[in-house]
Amino acid sequence: MKRVLKQTPVRDVLVTLLLSSIVSLGLLAARIMVSGSVKFWFLAWNLVLAWIPLGFAYWLSRRTLKKQYPDWKDIIIGFFWLGFLPNSFYLISDLIHIQSSGEVSILYDVAMMTSFVLNGLLVGYISLFIVHRVVAKYSTEKLAYIFAQVILALCSFAIYLGRYLRWNTWDVFVNPAGLLFDVSDRIINPASHSMTFVVTGVFFVVLGSTYAAIYRLTQVLIAYKS
Repeated sequence: MKRVLKQTPVRDVLVTLLLSSIVSLGLLAARIMVSGSVKFWFLAWNLVLAWIPLGFAYWLSRRTLKKQYPDWKDIIIGFFWLGFLPNSFYLISDLIHIQSSGEVSILYDVAMMTSFVLNGLLVGYISLFIVHRVVAKYSTEKLAYIFAQVILALCSFAIYLGRYLRWNTWDVFVNPAGLLFDVSDRIINPASHSMTFVVTGVFFVVLGSTYAAIYRLTQVLIAYKS
């Protein structure tokens, strides 16, 4: 009975997130039916990618639930989680596609894309929070929080790589040499790539400050409940 009670909140959260994502997909389907245009199909694919790190995060949390120390398999799962996590936040950059097309009202496109962005952020932040708690179990709360912010900085850089250089998650496996060259060039020659740091910095400010607010709110709610 206790196990059922513990799993119920997790199931409820997942169902709620899934229903919210279905709403986004429904808005996209309605647009396609009305306009006959499928130019925003990539939103559905990006949302699917946004869900993947949540699965890895939950898997990692279940594996480490009763372990004193994580093993090498847990670390590998963590790397896969990190590799896919930027996809959750990358949806923010899809707002660049909002423009008056004459196919539907631009306000409809704003609402639809906002729905996708919010769902991407929700699964992304929940995924990060889960791993944050795993790290806190093996270190301190302060170090775990710093870890979470470093991860968001890396995600911000990954957003730049995806939007400007068109690199994808699977390129880590398909073309690691090309990806490493582009990344190292920006580290070695920062003056030649000022846009890299501007874009990364702006996204980190947004993502990091939002997570800080969410994290603080969870602490307040936990304290209030206790």
